[in-house]
Amino acid sequence: METQPTADTTGVQANIDLVRETYDCFFKGDIETLMEKYTEDVHWEVYGPPSLPTAGPRIGKEALKLFFGQVAELLESNKFEVQEYIAQGDPVVSLGEYNWTSRITGKQMEAHFVHAVTVRDGKICKFREYTDTHAAVAAMTWFLE
Repeated sequence: METQPTADTTGVQANIDLVRETYDCFFKGDIETLMEKYTEDVHWEVYGPPSLPTAGPRIGKEALKLFFGQVAELLESNKFEVQEYIAQGDPVVSLGEYNWTSRITGKQMEAHFVHAVTVRDGKICKFREYTDTHAAVAAMTWFLE
C-alpha cells in the first residue's frame, strides 16, 4: 500500500523558492524582475525608530521600488546569508545574518535578521523585517559612536 503525503509540500517549496528568488534579484540589481514577485498591494514593513531611514511601512509596488532604491543608495552589502527557511503554507520565515556598510558614514552594521513573508497566489503580499535596529541606527548616523 502506497502512503500519500499529508501536506502540500510542493506549495511550501514554491513559496520558499519565491523568497530565495527575491533575494537573488535584489543582489543582482534586477529590480524589474524583483517587482514582478510582489502583489500590487504589497505591505512592506521594516521595524525601527524614525531615525533609521529604511524603517517604516510601505504599501504598494511603487513605494517598494522607492525603498529598494533607497537601500541601494544608503547601504552596500558585504554579507547576506540566509541560514534557515521555515514555511507552513503561505507564511515563509527566513533566518539569517547580514553585514552592511553605510554609504553615508562608512560604518559597518552586522546583525541577525528575521524576515516574515506572506505569499498570496504565487506573489509576496506582506514582508516584515526584524533585526538589531540599534546597530543599524549606529551605522547610519554619524552622531552615534
